[in-house]
Amino acid sequence: MKIAMTLPGMDPGLDRARLIEWVSRIEAGPFATLAFGERMAFYNPELIALFGACAALTERVTLRSTVIVMPLHDPVMLAKQLATLDVLSEGRLSVGLGIGGREEDLRAVGADPGRQRNAALAADVDVMKRVWRGERVIEGLLRPVEPKPVQPGGPELLAGAMGPRAIRLAASWASGLCGFSWAATPEEIAPTFELARAAWREAGSGHPKLVTGFWVALGDGARDQMAEHLGRYMNWLDPAAREAAQKGAGFTGDAGQLRDLLRRVEDLGAEELHLVPTSGDPDEVNRIAEAIG
Repeated sequence: MKIAMTLPGMDPGLDRARLIEWVSRIEAGPFATLAFGERMAFYNPELIALFGACAALTERVTLRSTVIVMPLHDPVMLAKQLATLDVLSEGRLSVGLGIGGREEDLRAVGADPGRQRNAALAADVDVMKRVWRGERVIEGLLRPVEPKPVQPGGPELLAGAMGPRAIRLAASWASGLCGFSWAATPEEIAPTFELARAAWREAGSGHPKLVTGFWVALGDGARDQMAEHLGRYMNWLDPAAREAAQKGAGFTGDAGQLRDLLRRVEDLGAEELHLVPTSGDPDEVNRIAEAIG
């Protein structure tokens, strides 16, 4: 199982110096992938611009969006942006796509709430794939929308799908699942993997790539660190739900316990796992790298 490290952009303070430090440590560490997700009305930097910088700062790691919220984007423009990132990274781009769950992000950019449907996501993916094949998707274009991606047919697409219906529909367009575990337990992850295997099998799409992730904090004060991070990040939840997550979500333990959990997740068939840091301190990369060995 490969391990991905997520950038700390969901905490305030990710400036140029900190970004370069985090990216360089991830690139030099035991991580296969550098990951990041998308929110609009929050601290985080804009994902496409951020990944452009990461493409220039790295040579080795895969760059993966844990989720791009498709309703925030025009599919033709996003196809061009992703193709550009694929070129800049020389084919190291992997794209998680989903419909999002926060209405305020859609309101912030005037996005159509009607596009926050899995069927609409599938239709937008079809448009992007046609762009990457070189088709003129809009009548009257003098030439196709380019650049062409380095990866034939476009970058790898993974579904940030959670429920059974979303997972079944994703089997028609995605290479696999880019999931997330709030509880950070094999018991929570296993049913989602089984749903994905069944959905891909029923669709005749072969075996899905299974990717998941969870928040992590290590050592003394780990739960306090987790609680502080989730208190900011989960600002859309009501106070009771946010407090419950602060008390129980994510992994808080020592290095040995983390390695044991990783082995158990690997035994479920996970091909890759995203570790999501809960501190913006660059030394967090080193602590996690030493813990996973």
